[in-house]
Amino acid sequence: MEQLKVPSVNAENIDSVSSSDEADAAGITVPVFPPERHGQMPKVAILLCTYHGQRYLAEQLDSFATQSHGNWEVWASDDGSKDNTHSILMAYKAQWPAGRLSIHFGPAEGFAANFLSLTCRAGVEADFYAYSDQDDVWEADKLSRALQWLTTVPPSVPALYCSRTRLVDAENNEIGISPLFTKTPAFANALIQNIGGGNTMVFNNAARELLREAGENKSVITHDWWAYMVVTGCGGRVFYDSKPTLRYRQHGGNLVGTNSNWAARFKRIRMLFLGRFKHWNDCNISALLTLEHRLTPENREILQRFADARGMSLIPRLIHLKRSGIYRQTLLGNIGLVAAAILGKI
Repeated sequence: MEQLKVPSVNAENIDSVSSSDEADAAGITVPVFPPERHGQMPKVAILLCTYHGQRYLAEQLDSFATQSHGNWEVWASDDGSKDNTHSILMAYKAQWPAGRLSIHFGPAEGFAANFLSLTCRAGVEADFYAYSDQDDVWEADKLSRALQWLTTVPPSVPALYCSRTRLVDAENNEIGISPLFTKTPAFANALIQNIGGGNTMVFNNAARELLREAGENKSVITHDWWAYMVVTGCGGRVFYDSKPTLRYRQHGGNLVGTNSNWAARFKRIRMLFLGRFKHWNDCNISALLTLEHRLTPENREILQRFADARGMSLIPRLIHLKRSGIYRQTLLGNIGLVAAAILGKI
């Protein structure tokens, strides 16, 4: 292993730092990259978005290097970090084989826009695509488990893999596991709930083409929820793996955290009463209407019933929502859904 030191980087000098500068510096340790052994294995493009990620980024990059599936490349999009995030990326690029890591600048419009910009970016070409946050740690079999299922789906069918996560604290100590969802993934569920964190998602080219057709300039709440809606709505397949495939770090800097504890649930209830859930649905419905021609007839009807019901008086609203077939994954979630419908907050 070679010791690398990462110099301080700010907005003024970020473009002047070269790969050789990073490779000669000390401060982080980049492991020796294992010999390439991918042969004819499918290529995975890892879509990594970063923003002020210096504290945990190296550990996440190291976990890519230990993947049992060896044919991958990283496309990193940094959203204007003023810490050492860019320096760390440059250091790994210098030490990894050519082509393993490509570094770009994001739109600086939030994490969802950054991920969508990478998803739609011309030049990113692979067989499959994996979203990645900057602060997790992937299990060594994360990609191989995803591809084990994805390769069973015909290439013409949009397919999306997601999984549970193992929750860890800031120091990577295990503190729990994400909820287990047992109901079938479907558009009627995706309309009002996202079951898969983007940090677990891997999808095929057919799914990516739908997302690219929709475009990167979409006012959606999160990129992962949007992917779940698009793939299920357009007749694709979604597989939710009950086995955790990564260590999902919970810390004070999380832009999006887990909803598995009571504090998070009460926070969501508060957001419901403040009308946040209704606003989210406004945004998602508006975005979905731009892909209406791609929705299956059944899902087009579900969307229409859901959209119409939201503007009706109480009794017709409840009837139409029931007929739409929308559902959440848990009993408590469905009770909350009914409450939202009664209060007109849906």
